[in-house]
Amino acid sequence: MLTPRTQFRFGWKRRIAAGTVLLLAGVAASQPAQMPRGERHESRHEIDQLEDAWREAIVHRNIPVVTSLLADDYMGITPSGILQSKDETLANLRSGSLHITSIQYSERKIRFYGRTALVTSRAEVIGGSAEGDLSGSYRYTHVWVRDDRGAWRIVSFEANRIRERGAH
Repeated sequence: MLTPRTQFRFGWKRRIAAGTVLLLAGVAASQPAQMPRGERHESRHEIDQLEDAWREAIVHRNIPVVTSLLADDYMGITPSGILQSKDETLANLRSGSLHITSIQYSERKIRFYGRTALVTSRAEVIGGSAEGDLSGSYRYTHVWVRDDRGAWRIVSFEANRIRERGAH
């Protein structure tokens, strides 16, 4: 038979063990689900192809492809800080106010967070918009999310012109 002192000692250890299990379960639940390695490799290849499809669609003003790649709630941030919805982006392409004749990517990095892919890259761009000449070097970010049907869609885009050190 256990004495009250022994019961207290075992009870204390159980409480510590239970607390540790709950803490670890909470940490695990707060971490994004990691993709299995094979699926991550396959998804990385798919995102690379989609990034190339995006570039070709923008350069050739292929509205159906751009439409299919953008999520309905897409929001872009232009290099001048203007927010653009999917409809506004498509209207600018249709009208020709956004005209890109060349985009060359380099330094692409793709990271996965569950059903989200974050793409950062450098882009050398030749083109213009209603805001003026867009030709130059940019850092940009695409956020892709896999929808319920398994298709990747761009939900966010932001581009920033790369300036030389000391330039204003």
